[in-house]
Amino acid sequence: MRVITATEAAPGRPNEDQVFHHGALVGVLDGVSAHPDLDTGCAHGPAWYTRRLVARLREAADGAPAATLPDLLATAIERVARDHPGCDLANPSTPAATACLVRNAGTELEYLVLCDSPLVADVGAETVAVVDDRFDRVYEQIRREALAGDVSVGSAVHRARQLTAAVRKRELTNTPGGYWVAAADPAAAAQAVTGRLPLRGPRAVRRAALLTDGASCAVDLFGLYDWAGLLDVLTADGPVELIRQVRRAETADADGYSRPRHKRHDDATVALCLFDPAPR
Repeated sequence: MRVITATEAAPGRPNEDQVFHHGALVGVLDGVSAHPDLDTGCAHGPAWYTRRLVARLREAADGAPAATLPDLLATAIERVARDHPGCDLANPSTPAATACLVRNAGTELEYLVLCDSPLVADVGAETVAVVDDRFDRVYEQIRREALAGDVSVGSAVHRARQLTAAVRKRELTNTPGGYWVAAADPAAAAQAVTGRLPLRGPRAVRRAALLTDGASCAVDLFGLYDWAGLLDVLTADGPVELIRQVRRAETADADGYSRPRHKRHDDATVALCLFDPAPR
């Protein structure tokens, strides 16, 4: 498995994304941005949380190489919670992150997807997107109201709508019937979308991409290409070029009228995994 990564912060902001490659384990994490007008109960922010979660994931993988991906993530979440015991971890806005993990298990590629950081892979002749769509489903009505596309991103009305949306989103976070992210409760890891893809045979995976939503928006927001086209761009030109194209699309619609969104630019992160054909 050859891994090529890239991550870029939204212009003028700290990067709340993380990407890592540790032995057979690869992952991207997207820190959940906190609304500035909402108390998180924590002295730390999303960037701190994603950095700590990566460190704890590496540690967990080294300590229990046979553990499942949900168990590794649960262990990491629990250990990060211990890293800031003085904070109010019961606050629904406590620092959190989405997660997309894969592990090369020799004959199979194990995967875990939690919230809106998808995995895209070609499986034989088919391109497959593995998504956790619970956030999109439960947030759909809130999104329609908050992102009506009738006001500019960053305007006073837009900011007020974002606060209303953030308050409502808190009620859906890590609750049955809502959606799940890595935060303070390790039980969230068991709610992830998991599975295995073949690395041998006619449907063997030859390439796979782990994406934060700041990169997957090339397909599901801006419509620059389909999932197969995204893999082609990554394979031919690399993750940096994909992020460059996303930045260009964000800038072309800076006010967000054509593509309504919560913020003008987002952190963007990609891990591209390339697999050599298996010997016959």
